[in-house]
Amino acid sequence: MTIKIRLFIIFFFGTFFLPQHICAQEIEFVPPAVGSDTIKNPLDNLGDVTDAFQENFFEALKQKAIENYELALAALNKAENATKNPENKAVVYFEMGKNHTYLKEYDQAENNFNKVLKIEGDRLDVLERLYDVYYQQKEYEKSISLVKKLIPFDEDYREDLANLYTRTKQYDEALKELDDLDNVWGESDIRNALRAQIYRVTGNTTGAIENLEQRIDENPKNEKEQLNLIFLYSEQGNKEKAFEAAKILLKNSPNSQLVHLALYKFYLDADNPSEAIKSMKTVFASQEVDKETKYKVLGDFIRFVESNPEYEAELAQIITSFSVENSRVYEKVGDYYSAKNKKDDALRFYEEGITHDIENYNLLKNTLLFQIDIKKFDAAAKLSAEGLEIFPAQALLYLLNGVANNELQKSDIAIESLETGLDFILEDPKMERDFYEQLSIAYTKKGDSKKAKIYSDKAMAIKQSN
Repeated sequence: MTIKIRLFIIFFFGTFFLPQHICAQEIEFVPPAVGSDTIKNPLDNLGDVTDAFQENFFEALKQKAIENYELALAALNKAENATKNPENKAVVYFEMGKNHTYLKEYDQAENNFNKVLKIEGDRLDVLERLYDVYYQQKEYEKSISLVKKLIPFDEDYREDLANLYTRTKQYDEALKELDDLDNVWGESDIRNALRAQIYRVTGNTTGAIENLEQRIDENPKNEKEQLNLIFLYSEQGNKEKAFEAAKILLKNSPNSQLVHLALYKFYLDADNPSEAIKSMKTVFASQEVDKETKYKVLGDFIRFVESNPEYEAELAQIITSFSVENSRVYEKVGDYYSAKNKKDDALRFYEEGITHDIENYNLLKNTLLFQIDIKKFDAAAKLSAEGLEIFPAQALLYLLNGVANNELQKSDIAIESLETGLDFILEDPKMERDFYEQLSIAYTKKGDSKKAKIYSDKAMAIKQSN
């Protein structure tokens, strides 16, 4: 067995990769041959050793096991001085290299590992340790030379080589290595993602398209590749080809749901709203499409309805077919009606949304403002009180609660809320003035004209100073 340093790709607006064992909390070694200190005596393969060598060597192993790396190195220096045998020294240098690596003393680690290689030639376990040292320092050029030595031991390192070529911007070499690997091993999602990233970085959209078209010719049922092709055509600005590719995908895979993420936009651009709506409904009902993407599609349709209000009924149907009890859906539709100054419709969706997520502060605020504007004071008083339990430091909620209770002739409740809320105003003269005006109203309703005037004067002073 050998340790295989697996490189992986995170492919999200960019690519980066790391040896898997570097990402772990600890470096794990599977076989004894690669440095496990607890399951094999590293002196087993040596000839005769002196007592001083053996004593100090095992002291070094003990200290390393409890992470006393400096003490381990001190013991290893003594062990080195106690032998003249090159093979014994190679064992010591290997241990020194490991301890220096743990201390992040990479130059010393590299030096010691190279001493082992000079004595014993290309040993797999030493080469892997040295690769780790180079990679941790981002010495990618050195890593390339070393990985080429590792490949004869394990062909899996060819994927490392392709990634390293990408890291060092040797894109032609990386693509050649990826193509060779595909020819030998078949396609890989990781290699395809890396290849696409190289095309993106180099701006070689044409090369990416040609590569995808070739793979699609070999496997027309590959939905993912066809979706990538649609994306690349769109990125290239060739909407006609992108639309055609989407229709071909739908023909080849009539049950595809993801293709409708592209189709609805093409149908909208082609002034075919009925087909666009069908595609959107497919997206909203799909289990393969995540919620965030569905919100974006909904936003596109809302913008379409803003210019084509005759489809408002379809918007309501889409909300129903969305079948997601989530405040953001209702909030988006409420915002649409708010922009159209259709207050009753806006509030209807805001209130539906807030029943699903009262912790959405922006939605809570909009709901309360519309409730007060439409004179739903009972609902506003109740909702603002519930909101204050969740957002006890939001001055606006105290103000809106005060306004609602003033309108309901509940002066004492209004005064308590307003006076409490004053402590949470942060450098907002307009809001402070609103508080004083509402306090003046509350005390007037209560019949306390003296306090009403005090707050009225405070409100007037702020108004005059601004």
